[in-house]
Amino acid sequence: MPAKYELIADALRQRIEAGELHPGDRVPGEAALMEQYKVSTPTVRQALAVLRAEGLIEAKHGVGTYVRVPRVKVRRTDERYQWEKNRVREPDSVRRSTGATEHDTGLSMPDLVFSARYEVINATDDLADAFAVPVGTKLLQRDYRTHSRTDDAPFNLSRSYLIYELAEGNPDLLDETNEPWPGGTQHQLCTIGIEVATITEEIEARPPTAREAEELGLSLEGTAVFELRKYSIDTTGRVVEVADVILPGDRTQLVYTTHLAKWVK
Repeated sequence: MPAKYELIADALRQRIEAGELHPGDRVPGEAALMEQYKVSTPTVRQALAVLRAEGLIEAKHGVGTYVRVPRVKVRRTDERYQWEKNRVREPDSVRRSTGATEHDTGLSMPDLVFSARYEVINATDDLADAFAVPVGTKLLQRDYRTHSRTDDAPFNLSRSYLIYELAEGNPDLLDETNEPWPGGTQHQLCTIGIEVATITEEIEARPPTAREAEELGLSLEGTAVFELRKYSIDTTGRVVEVADVILPGDRTQLVYTTHLAKWVK
């Protein structure tokens, strides 16, 4: 039998999904819910915590609890990298028209706010192992954030690494003011003679850290993140980019399609 807090959460969820409570509407207060359901304060707060974790409501300090404006969903498929590679040799005007974020969200460039920050670092044990280079090798670390103009929280937390010695083959790749780069990382690598042949992604789900929850606008109460590490491998089998991406579980859909070979008759 469902607990009382689950029944309250379900009733409010149904009102939101039915459109009885619209985005921006105030949710009934704790006192009203306690009176309606004949329950205690902790039970009501537990019910509201469930809906906050699901991203359906948000608490505004000193004001009350409101139905949250739905966030843009990101549909990330394994076909995005072939789509990106196909654009590498397209004209600049085509590459500038849309990027991977627009592809995944269905938004247009004017809908988005983008930022990038570059830093030169030395490879840690982990990164040295990923690139198969000595510890301390000079790397270009690139942090990216993109969010919708209707939401301050970014779609993900993305950090990409390039081997500095390779990147400096095109000085433009060392300048963060050239971002967003038309055509993305695959086009950047193409400018220094590198063709990406394989993308490998390793994904784990876990609770967010406090910093991740704050930056992504997540509740620490039940919302998971996907921790993704991406390896871009060139035609010689060399790892040419490593990227670590934190994806919020409340608005990310991961879609992977596997094409199976036919049986030989």
